[in-house]
Amino acid sequence: MTLVPDETLAAQSIATSPASFAPESSASAINWGPILAGAAAAAGITLVLMLLGSGLGLTMVSPWPSAGVTITTFAASTAVWLVIVQWLSAAVGGYLTGRLRTKWVGIHTDETFFRDTAHGFLAWALATLLVAGVLGSVLSAAVGSGLQAASNVASGAAAAATANADSPAVDTATSYFVDTLFRPSDPARVAAPGTAESDQAALQASRILLASAATNEVSAEDRTYLVQLVAARTGLSEADAQARVDAVLTRIGQAKATAQQAADTARKASATFALVGALSLAIGAFIASAAGALGGWQRDDDEVHYFSR
Repeated sequence: MTLVPDETLAAQSIATSPASFAPESSASAINWGPILAGAAAAAGITLVLMLLGSGLGLTMVSPWPSAGVTITTFAASTAVWLVIVQWLSAAVGGYLTGRLRTKWVGIHTDETFFRDTAHGFLAWALATLLVAGVLGSVLSAAVGSGLQAASNVASGAAAAATANADSPAVDTATSYFVDTLFRPSDPARVAAPGTAESDQAALQASRILLASAATNEVSAEDRTYLVQLVAARTGLSEADAQARVDAVLTRIGQAKATAQQAADTARKASATFALVGALSLAIGAFIASAAGALGGWQRDDDEVHYFSR
């Protein structure tokens, strides 16, 4: 019987089950220094390119009719530029992250590739959060101003709709249409001083127009009353007053339809912008990950060639 030394038994045990004796590395798989550097570079490039795009965009538009590009061309150019900004910043940030990270020793090639890819992705995510934080305050201020303006308009409309009948004021949103309704056939009558009855008629017509705009229809009773008011105020015949009322109501409907069309166009543009932005961010994340892997591979490859000489 041959005795086997203890050292030989230990070596055989390690060879048969290396996982049970393999020491765990104390080094972290994430190098935050390169990630922060790449994210800062990507965020800086994004802000610079956004300012450049704003300047180029302002040169495309003009307040003069037919002097600038159409709104469709401007929106398409803006979407394309945002995609370019995202891709360039993601590529630079991811590549710098891969080139600046510390060399990993004793790591399998597949694991190195995964870590470089993850580092590029993390740099892109951090840069996206930084840019969103900077631009988010600006967007929040703009949205807040818009909501405040909408609230003021809604409050004004509600106040006009519930105004006291004794108030001599006429809502400015419908004052033009009311003036059109009560425009006398004889222009000399405009110079006549107003009476309490004329002010009351204007207020009643204003409230009818507000109610019709809210419900998208004018009842037969309201239409007949408007015709009577117009005929009494302007001296027109009932047929002419009826024609004027119908013309003004048609113009109000057209104005409302135009506003609704503009709102629908803005909604579609916002939806398209959101979809294009989401797609651009997704591709930007892929580009940053690939650039991180490329930067890490070039760093290790250059280092191997350097030490092999």
